[in-house]
Amino acid sequence: MGMLRVVAAGALAAWSALAAGIVPGDARRGEQLFKSEQCILCHSFKGVGGTAAPDLSTHIGRDYTPAVMASLMWNHAPDMWAGMKKRGIVKAELSPESAADLFAYFVSARYFERPGDAARGKRAFTAKHCSQCHGIAASNAEGAPPVAQWESLADPLVLAQQMWNHGARMREAFANKKVARPQIAAQELTDMLVYLQNLPETRHLATNFAFPPSDSGEALFQSKGCSGCHTGKLALEGLLRNQTLTDIAADMWNHQSGMKQPPPALSQEEMRQIVGYIWARQYFVGSGNAERGRKVFAEKNCAACHNDPSSGAPKLAQGKDAYSDITLVAALWEHGPRMLDLMNQKKLVWPRFTAQQMSDLIAYLNSL
Repeated sequence: MGMLRVVAAGALAAWSALAAGIVPGDARRGEQLFKSEQCILCHSFKGVGGTAAPDLSTHIGRDYTPAVMASLMWNHAPDMWAGMKKRGIVKAELSPESAADLFAYFVSARYFERPGDAARGKRAFTAKHCSQCHGIAASNAEGAPPVAQWESLADPLVLAQQMWNHGARMREAFANKKVARPQIAAQELTDMLVYLQNLPETRHLATNFAFPPSDSGEALFQSKGCSGCHTGKLALEGLLRNQTLTDIAADMWNHQSGMKQPPPALSQEEMRQIVGYIWARQYFVGSGNAERGRKVFAEKNCAACHNDPSSGAPKLAQGKDAYSDITLVAALWEHGPRMLDLMNQKKLVWPRFTAQQMSDLIAYLNSL
């Protein structure tokens, strides 16, 4: 699918639903956990590892979100535990922080990006007039670097930053050529990246992707003037719901031409901080419905144990922390085997969830 060979580096701040605090996730720690906790014995990652379970870097034709991953892990948990027992793998502990580290690793490896098509990307690169200035190995216009020099091909945040900063100059170049400045759909940009990343001329580019904690992201969001417009219905937490990093790069390109004021220039680090602040906040907050979640809680027999003091299962939603996809994955991993034993004793079927049901259940638990 044209996936980048990304070395997980940097960090990602994963926000739990409705929570005021951050569950910090570090992609570097996540990579080490993936190996040290022996996930790699069953799951391969970019072709390296076991074959008993899916390669976690491979797209399989669906849009991934943390809710999708959480539901898949939940649904396949009994099989995972049985496979681990058969191989003599001791189940490691998984705190919410460790779960966040693993999610950060998957994000850094572009696991959540949507699939692209190189043939479509080649056509779009011409149709959007990119090739008129940007040749593959040589420049076709003054000041337009050839694709072979684009470090942004290896890093979606650098791509967003460069498209943003060079927007005014490119708009002038389009005007000189009497060509309308094109709008780029997220899928078109994804396709173009797959095409460009797999050219012989670009394979030498470094594949380093860093997503740091957004320590100064909020302050930059305000000082750069973004907060003055992006409030209420225009708040980015809603507009960017479940967007990938490539989606965001396309959105920023399309948005720039309609801005009333000249857009502020952003350094690579500033772009990382701002996107880290906005993107992680919305990405790990689900779009569930509490009323639907109440029905899921009943239909999946959750109440049979969690509302029964004699079962030993904790009464849910009694803690101070909010629930999220990450915290449910951590809870599943820590308490799931005991949960499975208890359900077998009660002759209850292990519950399976769609991604939407998982989001609805989380919304319901957070409403209690």
